Amino acid sequence: MKAFYTLLKNELKLNIRNMNMVIFAIILPLVALVILGFLYGTNPAADETDYTFLEQSFGALCAISVCAGGLMGLPLVVAEYRERKILKRFQVTPISPGMLLAVEFLIYVLYALVSLITLLLISGLAWGVHLRGSWVGFAGSWLLTVLSTLSIGMMVGGIAKNAKSASVIACVLYFPMLIFSGATLPFEVMPEMMQKVISMLPMTQGIQLMKSAFLGLAAEPLGLPIIVMLCLTLVCSGIAIKCFKWE
Repeated sequence: MKAFYTLLKNELKLNIRNMNMVIFAIILPLVALVILGFLYGTNPAADETDYTFLEQSFGALCAISVCAGGLMGLPLVVAEYRERKILKRFQVTPISPGMLLAVEFLIYVLYALVSLITLLLISGLAWGVHLRGSWVGFAGSWLLTVLSTLSIGMMVGGIAKNAKSASVIACVLYFPMLIFSGATLPFEVMPEMMQKVISMLPMTQGIQLMKSAFLGLAAEPLGLPIIVMLCLTLVCSGIAIKCFKWE
């Protein structure tokens, strides 16, 4: 436990000093919130007049942070450590692949949590945004989205040979999920055929779950998306640990 805490403290310090994830996982979603707030304020959403546009978009704003940390931050850090032979040095210490990946995993969970709290506070104070549904339901859907997305990043970081290959894989995953999952373009305005295709993305499922929970909407059957996201988390995490290479 002491080794885990020491590694977590040191890795978190290095990560914050780098500032990339501070910008993309915390500041960027906040900037998006402020822009939407000034553009739409407390205007009602076009299709659901009982809710404001910001309330309807809150889950998507949370997903920007999750997507940045899970698909760009985590895999690139692990792959860069491998390329720079830092992982090889860890190999002769008590640190196991599972511990290292767990530490990096937890760091990006913390980024997503800080972003969530910041968005809740600023949106509530400035535009009166508040959760209309269940806190338990929203927290569960947010956590499931975080876990499934970070597990994908952990898998990429675990198998990528170097930072370049990790960057290519991460970009192939990151931009389609960011653009087409509903995190930037509203899911509802996309063509019906496209909606069916992108519904298979875990980020899409997560955003829809968070939206339903945040607004207190009568959600569609939850069993299938929850099972899919949990299975994805377990499979990707297992592959990351099983295929992990120190160099």
